[in-house]
Amino acid sequence: MRFAPPAHAAVFFVDRIFLDSPAEPSLAPPALDVMFRRSFNRFCAGEEKQVGTRTVFVGQHPTSAAEDYIAQRFFDNRIVSSKYTLWNFLPKNLFEQFRRIANFYFLIIFLVQVTVDTPTSPVTSGLPLFFVITVTAIKQGYEDWLRHRADNEVNKRNVYIIENAKRVRKESEKIKVGDVVEVQADETFPCDLILLSSCTSDGTCYVTTASLDGESNCKTHYAVRDTIALCTPESIDTLRAVIECEQPQPDLYKFVGRISICSNSLEAVARSLGPENLLLKGATLKNTKKIYGVAVYTGMETKMALNYQGKSQKRSAVEKSINLFLVVYLFILLTKAAVCTILKYVWQSTSYNDEPWYNQKTQKERDTLKVLKVFTDFLSFMVLFNFIIPVSMYVTVEMQKFLGSFFISWDKDFYDEEINEGALVNTSDLNEELGQVDYVFTDKTGTLTENSMEFIECCIDGHKYKGVTQETDGLPQTDGPLTYFDKADKNREELFLRALCLCHTVEIKTNDAVDGATELAEVTYVSSSPDEIALVKGAKKYGFTFLGIQNGHMRVENQRKEIEEYKLLHTLNFDSVRRRMSVIVKTQAGDILLFCKGADSAVFPRVQNHDIESTKAHVERNAMPGALDSLHTIAVQSALPLPEPKDGYRTLCVAFKEIAPDDYERIDRQLIEAKMVLQDREEKMEKVFDDIETNMNLIGATAVEDKLQDQAAETIEALHAAGLKVWVLTGDKMETAKSTCYACRLFQTSTELLELTTKTIKESERKEDRLHELLIEYRKKLLHEFPKSTKSLKKAWTEQQEYGLIIDGSTLSLILNSGQDSGSNNYKSIFIQICMKCTAVLCCRMAPLQKAQIVRMVKNLKGSPITLSIGDGANDVSMILESHVGIGIKGKEGRQASRNSDYSLPKFKHLKKLLLAHGHLYYVRIAHLVQYFFYKNLCFILPQFLYQFFCGFSQQPLYDAAYLTMYNICFTSLPILAYSLLEQHINIDTLTSDPHLYMKISGNAMLQWSPFLYWTFLAAFEGIVFFFGTYFLFQTLSLEETAKVYGNWTFGTIVFTVLVFTVTLKLALDTRFWTWINHFVIWGSLAFYVFFSFFWGGIIWPFLKQQRMYFVFAQMLSSVSTWLAIVLLIFISLFPEILLIVLKNVRRRSTRRNLSCKKASDSLSARPSVRPLLLRTFSDESNIL
Repeated sequence: MRFAPPAHAAVFFVDRIFLDSPAEPSLAPPALDVMFRRSFNRFCAGEEKQVGTRTVFVGQHPTSAAEDYIAQRFFDNRIVSSKYTLWNFLPKNLFEQFRRIANFYFLIIFLVQVTVDTPTSPVTSGLPLFFVITVTAIKQGYEDWLRHRADNEVNKRNVYIIENAKRVRKESEKIKVGDVVEVQADETFPCDLILLSSCTSDGTCYVTTASLDGESNCKTHYAVRDTIALCTPESIDTLRAVIECEQPQPDLYKFVGRISICSNSLEAVARSLGPENLLLKGATLKNTKKIYGVAVYTGMETKMALNYQGKSQKRSAVEKSINLFLVVYLFILLTKAAVCTILKYVWQSTSYNDEPWYNQKTQKERDTLKVLKVFTDFLSFMVLFNFIIPVSMYVTVEMQKFLGSFFISWDKDFYDEEINEGALVNTSDLNEELGQVDYVFTDKTGTLTENSMEFIECCIDGHKYKGVTQETDGLPQTDGPLTYFDKADKNREELFLRALCLCHTVEIKTNDAVDGATELAEVTYVSSSPDEIALVKGAKKYGFTFLGIQNGHMRVENQRKEIEEYKLLHTLNFDSVRRRMSVIVKTQAGDILLFCKGADSAVFPRVQNHDIESTKAHVERNAMPGALDSLHTIAVQSALPLPEPKDGYRTLCVAFKEIAPDDYERIDRQLIEAKMVLQDREEKMEKVFDDIETNMNLIGATAVEDKLQDQAAETIEALHAAGLKVWVLTGDKMETAKSTCYACRLFQTSTELLELTTKTIKESERKEDRLHELLIEYRKKLLHEFPKSTKSLKKAWTEQQEYGLIIDGSTLSLILNSGQDSGSNNYKSIFIQICMKCTAVLCCRMAPLQKAQIVRMVKNLKGSPITLSIGDGANDVSMILESHVGIGIKGKEGRQASRNSDYSLPKFKHLKKLLLAHGHLYYVRIAHLVQYFFYKNLCFILPQFLYQFFCGFSQQPLYDAAYLTMYNICFTSLPILAYSLLEQHINIDTLTSDPHLYMKISGNAMLQWSPFLYWTFLAAFEGIVFFFGTYFLFQTLSLEETAKVYGNWTFGTIVFTVLVFTVTLKLALDTRFWTWINHFVIWGSLAFYVFFSFFWGGIIWPFLKQQRMYFVFAQMLSSVSTWLAIVLLIFISLFPEILLIVLKNVRRRSTRRNLSCKKASDSLSARPSVRPLLLRTFSDESNIL
């Protein structure tokens, strides 16, 4: 069922659409339409022309010829995730591949070989290029075919649409905006729908969004109350409504709209629409038989499709090194070509060399311009030496990254039984970057902690309640200076517990609807926030049980087992800016109450001042490390180890106020008006919320414990030992975050803390002056501790006094955003200096954008350090996307962080192995791969360059065309690929247990200029040995007793044979971890080369004009002197490498022997270590004390 105007049209100028034409009254629509249009125009006045909205008609809407109609065509419901079609695949794929510099370079070389008379066949460049292009095209084509197949499965799925009061079956791709769709239980929604009705009497339905954000719990969605009764196709067909909503945008959790419903009354009814009314494509209907919804976003405009469109591409440091090395080798190539071109004309300066009797020039050659000849010769030499640029390296690197990423997914140590999932790799382009991390930015709640909340205690009017009590008659303890009674007033206790039962968004999950028969059954609480479930369960401990919502009424069972009902009037939802939420309810007696809960910083300024002190003392005590100072004194006096602080609690403050009926009418009107706005609805609602949540009465506070994740402390210690700087970025209060940092050993007891917070700056008139004083003071202290002469700051702060920095969001804003004056820039530069010299930094009270600011600031430091961000919630997405490597934890706050990350892990503890083992190995493997490719290609081309000095610079190739073509494709490709996937130069257990090994490869150590030059000089040495060793062998031209003389192709084949065996055996010497795959590809590649050479030279090929390699290889190996020469040259080439390996092994063994002797001597005289005691948690230490 659709509206009558042209298919899938959007109406923007509603006043023109509904404009009655006085000139033609006979064509005016019926009176009901006139009434509907006037009502709609009044509700939507002033906003219908805004570009940011769309209008959708539901139901039959007859139009007359006199009506002006301006329509916009919407997307159809086809999902297109594929990149290519059958017709554009070839040109589009070729265009994308030749945008890569190396591919374009080889294309130019190939065209030069085709158009210019060059010494080598175009096949030598064309075939490797064709191989690379073909392999990449097949890979990308196959991946796109899979996307096409997946798209067709979705687009061709059958759905039911209501048309003319009947259920019509159609394919999903034929759904249009305005269609009313019927969805059955356990089906996924085919597009984004506005819920009109469901099979339940209250118009609710339950939805899981696991495929969108990973949350497996059921979410409740609601229909507007005016369409709840439309539960049949016949009743749906009578619906006539207009939906106005925002244009498509990717945020899964935001939606702004309104629906105007025309009834038989004189006025259309307008209702606001929000995220709770929108059913997203990809979500699944659960525990509800069927629903009806109207399509508002279809196809590529759905939120799911918008979210899956590409993210920004991240590039690793290794790719930057490859580009630099390519520039160097391109310079070497140009230099070789220029030198040979110049020396050629020097050689031809004598007439005999220029035109010998056996090679007379043609008349055309004599008439050719000298400049053109020089340019042609230069290009010919470029073609001759072009194999120094390793085009096949790109394919090998891509395959190594793609195949190597599976080892992370397959790692059983990353499997978590609780969620039944392992690690997930979202991008394989950054594997080696895991081994180069300098800074780790981590969230606290859900990342370092379990995000599994447990209600510990509460405070009511300054009196503490802890443990399970009967009718709250426990043993209350009094906090703070104000004490009124031994315990709080009974009415205040009940008011506090009612607030916990009412101020939340918790749902009851049962098999059947909650009624009298199921009230006594065990219920399951479901919410997107674990804090809320903990508070509701905490209230249940003290006798107040939340029973769910029925017909808009919240039901609570009190301590006397009586059922209380409260009409839910409004919910003022929580957000990260307000940091609080409220509900407005109406009691059975008719009183209207507002209950509010939130962070202390968000609630205290909004309550009456005389209520604060007693509760504030309780909040601060719960957030502080318990009794740390007193135990610190005891420990010092008793010569005991210093205790670690206790885990801090997460505290929330609870307040209420009574609302007079007159005030409520005003509040209700303001809320409805704000909800009906389409543009800037959130800002306007936030303003209304601020006006409502004022002058409240503070009741008390709650304390909820968030336990530290398993092995979180050990992981942070290992990261510190590996030389990484760990920063905690959290929105939590300073005291709670600080105690968590102590518990997870981010701060040690010996760490000196430097604070830049509102407390240290104080509420003075000139905060900037006090901030500047502190910055200067801290910088002086750190510069004295770490002088500029320190060579390695990373090693320095692991050996000397450790410093930690604590900063809050307001102070950070003061540093980063305090204007454009020079003083502000000075603050920032000093702040950066302080941060760089601290081992750990805690940033508390951080907004999500401030987290991204911090990451961006560190990324832009001198030296461009590699950053890694790890978090589990939506508020961590900004820093995850900002950092070089983003890691999402599959947490309890949804999967937004996991979906937007490069890697996804079940737990924070898995970061240790991911970086120290996988990251280390990936970097070493790909660094060796890159260096090896440049090495073996220089070994390949240097003899070709030297050969020109002995052939008159005639551009004569040293190697046969088949060898030129097959060298990088077949003879030397598989061994290095297997090495780059399987090599473990150090055992994984050793890498994990000894974090210091990570520092040895930090700073892109293996791809710096010194190792690059080592590989280059090694390749130059071996290339010289290959050429001149064979050259001196050929001083005796007869290699057999028959005195048969060998020619230049035999010379080139001997050089090539030594080359292939040497570079392959070099890789075998570098291999430390041998598997059957390594043996197969290394010895198999050598065997294949021998077989191919016999085969290539043993047959007369009809497609070759010259059979220059016929029987050359077989005849060459029939000579004993050739065999000896090949073996001797291979040994001489590898001798420096063998000598280096022997020296390293001798040195390593002597070092181990010295260490073992030192340990043995230390064990005889060493005192018992106090380190194990330092590792105990505060709770363990308190039991001992």
